[in-house]
Amino acid sequence: MITIKEIPSKETYAVRQPVLRKGKPIESCVFEGDNLESTHHFGLFEGKNLTGIISLFEKINPIFAAQNQAQIRGMAVLENHQKKGIGEALVRHCETYCHNNKIDLIWFNARTAAVGFYQKMNYQSLGEAFEIKDVGEHYLMFKKL
Repeated sequence: MITIKEIPSKETYAVRQPVLRKGKPIESCVFEGDNLESTHHFGLFEGKNLTGIISLFEKINPIFAAQNQAQIRGMAVLENHQKKGIGEALVRHCETYCHNNKIDLIWFNARTAAVGFYQKMNYQSLGEAFEIKDVGEHYLMFKKL
């Protein structure tokens, strides 16, 4: 049985570390704003096993005119569970959450390798690729809801 539910930020580290911070210390999995009341972390469980995570931050990017924005960060699916629709289910869950909470734009910095994945869900990239220190090349992506 597959369920998506809100989880504490600490629970995301079990997926963030091996997928997004491979070989780096657990402290590198802590994101600024993780523990704010306005931040929401969702986990996708297959039975009792956490296999995918996504975090939603209330954060305004001044590039966009929208008043109510949310930033997706730390979307990750354990390697042996990738390509099964888990990532898409997590992104759709965030879109539904945003829609229900009157947020009209989602934005994030996508790793170059993930741009195609997001484009399939109608996210658009904006501007040139840029480097995030110790993480790699990214593109700013967004979708108006």
